[in-house]
Amino acid sequence: MMIYKFYQQRIFPHLLNQVMQTPSMMDGRAELLGKVRGEVLEIGFGTGLNLPFYQEVDQVYALEPNRDVYQLAQKRVFDAPFHVQHIQASAEKLPFADHSVENIVSTWTMCSIANLDKAIQEIHRVLKPQGTLHLIEHVQYHDNNTLKKLQDLLTPIQKVIADGCHLNRNIELELLNANFKFSEKYYFDAEDLPKIGRRMFMARAHKL
Repeated sequence: MMIYKFYQQRIFPHLLNQVMQTPSMMDGRAELLGKVRGEVLEIGFGTGLNLPFYQEVDQVYALEPNRDVYQLAQKRVFDAPFHVQHIQASAEKLPFADHSVENIVSTWTMCSIANLDKAIQEIHRVLKPQGTLHLIEHVQYHDNNTLKKLQDLLTPIQKVIADGCHLNRNIELELLNANFKFSEKYYFDAEDLPKIGRRMFMARAHKL
């Protein structure tokens, strides 16, 4: 247990910082975030890799429950041309009022939230009626049964080595079931990642 805690606090944050900078992921950030305007709540802020891609943002609320991960974001936070406020809370209990947030961003975060249903309910609650959820996530294959089964098989191992990450979540279906609609969505494969985690889902969603 002590060894695993050391891994979570001292090793995993650095691994995360490196893995999340693959070219396909950085390209995905650029495409998703260039259109975001005004005030943003970022779910799973991580090490701040999204910050350079915001073009016309005034304020970012950086929701990151892992303080050790957030520490690696300090230089990016300092260099940002807008205010960044760290919110040390979980996605399952957002410290924001109902219908109060214009933009919510989630990039490769929904895979690792323990209670995803609750987190999506919270996102729905705090998002303004005309607000937008901007997301990009790695997801379950829906057109390759062999890889889909392999994702199911490997997810228990992935959850241990990658701080709760699931390989086999159907994020589109989860959001539809939580009364979201999509104004934009598409799937693509990130060719520079292992095939088991290559399928990506990028979307912009709104409350019904």
